[in-house]
Amino acid sequence: MIRTLLAMLLAAMLCGPVIAQTEGSQPDGTIAVESDRAQDFATRDRIMDILGQLDGYGDVRATVSNGIVTLRGTVVDASRITALNELVARVEGVVAIENTVSESTDVVERLNPAIDRMRDRLAQAVAFSPLILVAVGAGVLMVAFGLWLARRSWPWDTIAPNAFIADIYRQIVRLAFVVLGIVLALDLLNATALLGTILGAAGIVGLAIGFAVRDTVENFISSIMLSIRQPFRPKDLVEIEGDMGHVIRLTSRATILLSLDGNHIRIPNATVFKAKITNFTRNDERRFTFLVGVDPNADIAEAQKIILAALKELPFLLKTPGPGVWVEGLGASTIDITAAGWIKQHETGIGMAKGEAIRVVKARLEEAGITLPEPTYRLLGADIGDASKTAPTAAAPRPAQVEVQHVGADEDAALQDIIQAERDALPDDDLLRQEAPQE
Repeated sequence: MIRTLLAMLLAAMLCGPVIAQTEGSQPDGTIAVESDRAQDFATRDRIMDILGQLDGYGDVRATVSNGIVTLRGTVVDASRITALNELVARVEGVVAIENTVSESTDVVERLNPAIDRMRDRLAQAVAFSPLILVAVGAGVLMVAFGLWLARRSWPWDTIAPNAFIADIYRQIVRLAFVVLGIVLALDLLNATALLGTILGAAGIVGLAIGFAVRDTVENFISSIMLSIRQPFRPKDLVEIEGDMGHVIRLTSRATILLSLDGNHIRIPNATVFKAKITNFTRNDERRFTFLVGVDPNADIAEAQKIILAALKELPFLLKTPGPGVWVEGLGASTIDITAAGWIKQHETGIGMAKGEAIRVVKARLEEAGITLPEPTYRLLGADIGDASKTAPTAAAPRPAQVEVQHVGADEDAALQDIIQAERDALPDDDLLRQEAPQE
C-alpha cells in the first residue's frame, strides 16, 4: 500500500511540469476519423520550417503522431513557450499539442541575445549619430536664441510695468524656447510621441509641487498683482491689518513699512493683497479729532462757540473744509464735546497740529471760566460731607493769555529723510514706481 502511494506521488511530481506546460492554446478544428502518416510528416516539416525562420527556437524539436504535436527543447524566456503553442495551433492538421519546452538555464545562452541586442542598438545609434547631432544642434540653437532674446532690455522693460514683471516675461520666454528646442529636436528624430509622456509627467510633478508650496505660490501671485495694481506709492502712510507705517518698498515677497516709531514692519504680500488698506497720504487733506470734557454746569452752547473760535485761530487749519464742533455725549462727570480740524499733510504734521489745537482750546475755555473737571467721586460716611467743617477755598487764579504757536512739518520732514535713506539703500529691490498708475 505504501509503495503504491509513493509511486503515485512520484508520478505526479514527474508529470506536473509537463502538464503545466501543455496548458495553453489548443487546436479547435474537427478531428479526422483516420490518421494520415504522410500528413503527420508534412505537418512536422512545416512546423520545423517555421521555427527555423524564427529567432530563439533553434533548440526546439517537433514530432507528430496521429496529429498530436510534441514539442521538446529549451528557449531563453518563458514568453516564447506561450507563443509557441499559439503558433503551432494554427498549422493545418494539428489535433493537439504537448509542449514540454522549458526555459533554458544556460548563462551563456541567455546572455548571447542580450549582447546581440546591445550590439544592434549600438550600431543603430552610430548610424543615427549624424541625425542626432543635427537634432541636438537645432535644439541648442533654438534655446540659445531664446536666452539671448530674454537677456535683452527691449522690449521687456518697455512693455512691463516694473522690473519684477519684466523678469517674469523673460522667464516665460526662456521656458517657451526651451520647450520649442526640445520639440524641434524630437521632431527631427521622429520621436514627438515621447514629448507627450514628458509633458504628462511634468504636469503631475508640477501639480504635486503646487500643492506642497501653495502658500509660496499664493504669495508670488499676490506680488505680481500688487506690482501691477500698486495700491500705494513709495513713502505713503498706510495702515494694513492694524500695522501703520510709511511704505519703504514693495519686494517680490513682502511689503516693507517704517512705523512712526522707526521700526521695520514686514508684511507678506499675500496678506497685503487680501487686507483692508487705509492710505492716509492718498488725499493731502486730513482731519483730526479730539474729545473735550467740560463742566456739566457750564453753558454747553457757549463752550462750543469758544472751542470753534479757538480752532479758527489756528493758522494751519484749512478754511475749507473748516473746523467742526459737536456734543459727543455725557461722560461720568463731564459733557463730552468733539472738536475736529483739517490740515494739509505735506505742510503740517498731524500729531503736532492736534497737540497745538488741544492746548489752545483748553486755554480758551479756562480763560472763559469754563473748567475741565477731573472725574468726581462721592464718599459716604458719618463725618464726611459736613459743610460747616470745610475750610473755604481760595478762588483759582485767572490763567494767563495763551498765544497760538506755529506748527509745521519738521518732524514729518525728518521722518521722510529716514524713509528716503532706507529706499536709497536698496534701489533695485523695489517694485513701486512713482509714475505708475494707481488703483
